[in-house]
Amino acid sequence: MELRIGILHSPRELAFETNQSAAEIEKLVAEAIAADAGVARFTDERDRVILVNAAQIAFVEIGEETVRRVGFTA
Repeated sequence: MELRIGILHSPRELAFETNQSAAEIEKLVAEAIAADAGVARFTDERDRVILVNAAQIAFVEIGEETVRRVGFTA
């Protein structure tokens, strides 16, 4: 699924594909924001770790889970 994270005072956003579920992502973000000086930890499709300071998160956009289609459609 595609994940986009907006950072305060930054014109760019983080965008990457992850194998984590939408529920996992919501839980991670909520826990990081609730924690004092929390850090949200995400992993992308290639198991790279992305750490984001929760205090600087402007928004989190969770895309739909992608279903890979096989074959051709007309």
